Amino acid sequence: MGTSITFKRPDGKDASGYLANAARGNAPGVVVIQEWWGLSDQIKGLCDRFALAGFDALAPDLYKGKVVPYHDTDAAGKEMNSLDFMDATTQTVRGATQYLSRNGAKVGLTGFCLGGAVTIIGAVHVPELTAGVVFYGIPPEQAAKPADVKIPLQAHFANKDDWCTPELVGGFEKAMKAAGKSLELFRYDAEHAFVNEQRQAVHDREAAELAWGRATEFFRKHLG
Repeated sequence: MGTSITFKRPDGKDASGYLANAARGNAPGVVVIQEWWGLSDQIKGLCDRFALAGFDALAPDLYKGKVVPYHDTDAAGKEMNSLDFMDATTQTVRGATQYLSRNGAKVGLTGFCLGGAVTIIGAVHVPELTAGVVFYGIPPEQAAKPADVKIPLQAHFANKDDWCTPELVGGFEKAMKAAGKSLELFRYDAEHAFVNEQRQAVHDREAAELAWGRATEFFRKHLG
């Protein structure tokens, strides 16, 4: 449904990504950030789904063409750990946001796992954003303090997550509330990455559909 595009980062460098456009011409935008596997077909499928829901959706390719197979967690960890999160967010993600906002459209940011962490960093460091939806990812506080978040956030976390643990989630929620920030937070009795239908071992269809409905409703409310 979508197509591969090239867009400019604020520093003038080229970045690439997958763009799926809504049927209407003046649609709001959503930037979609990959899991630690890379810009997989599953993430492209989510862009298509956002387009069907009425949003122009762009997934920037943070790994520059590299996609790690689902079974190879070592390679995925290596790719994620070698990613410059601040450059990826303040340049590539911001460039994608600027691309979608060029006709005056409001733009939201969402991401999964690694992309969830990037969404929170973007909520602090990308001024063109209007709202964000986080899926099971939280960055270290030195990358983005809850007190510095500038946009309303919705967040989805899994109770059986050993990476983005319930303790970590509780701490993030507490810090956001203490800072008086706008946060809708939902917990699901599911595994990490429960939205990814290509990973049958962790996919939870009921939780995924509930989270999807909440996310699209949140973006409609804030982006129009």
